[in-house]
Order: sequence, then structure tokens, then C-alpha cells
Amino acid sequence: MAGVLCGCSAISQDGSLLGIVTPYRIEIVQGNVVTKEQLAQVRPGMTRVQVRDLLGSPLLTDPFHADRWDYVFTIVRPGTPPQRRSVIVTFEGDRLQKIDAPELPSEHEFVSQITRSSIGGKPVALELTPEQVAALPAAPKAAPPTPAPATGPVRVYPPLEPN
Repeated sequence: MAGVLCGCSAISQDGSLLGIVTPYRIEIVQGNVVTKEQLAQVRPGMTRVQVRDLLGSPLLTDPFHADRWDYVFTIVRPGTPPQRRSVIVTFEGDRLQKIDAPELPSEHEFVSQITRSSIGGKPVALELTPEQVAALPAAPKAAPPTPAPATGPVRVYPPLEPN
């Protein structure tokens, strides 16, 4: 019994064992990302098909509330705070009536929120510097492709009309 209690005290607050070994934590991403740019394109009076083309298929469609689509997005990722957003689209018949949405991030803001800025304490550069671009090897020039000769069986057909 004492061994079990000692084992429990060896696990620290961050979930690591003795501060050395940390368990693998998976990223959980569910739903549809709806950004400010996407929502700006949606207008009242659009059809269901037009809304689906702009926002994608809804995560939830309730058979008891056929005129309501729910676009829910959640992400739980180690090292970043969990995020949850919900956009509710309401139709009247086949036409969009209203949209209930919180303040949504732009696409750039969303990517910056989920991108890790460092791995193992070292910052991650997502773009090459001009010096790094200049140091890249030149792409080899490809020769234009030569057309392959036509292949296949040679067929001889009889004349269509008798002579």
C-alpha cells in the first residue's frame, strides 16, 4: 500500500512523472472552423446550398429543428488553451433568416492561435529568411517532354460501298 501512495506523490501537477517523463497527449479537433472572412460572405436570403458551399456541412442538424444548423468547433491541444466556438444558422423554408455567432477570429488570427511558437524551448520559424531563400539550390531545368509515338494495332477496314 505504501508503494502505491508513493507512486501517486511522484506525479506532479503538470502530469509528468518525477518531472521527467510526460505522457503523450493527443490533439482533439472536432467540427467546422468558421472564420470572420467566411461569415462575411453569408447574407440573409441565401439558399441552404449557398450557405453549405460557403461554410461547409454543419456539424449538427437536428431532425426536430430542421431550420437550424449548428456549426460547432472545438480544439483541445497540449500547450494551447482549449477553444470552442458555436455558430447557429437559422433558415425559414429554404432561405437563410439569421446567424447567431460570437466574435470570430480571422483566418490569420485562428492559425496564429493554434500554431506552436516553440518546440522544446526553441522558437519555430515558419518562413524562410531572404538569406535562406538565396541559399536554396536552383531548380533543375526540365527538358520539354517529347511526344510519344502513337502505338496500337493497325487496322484495315473493308470499303463501305461495293465497287
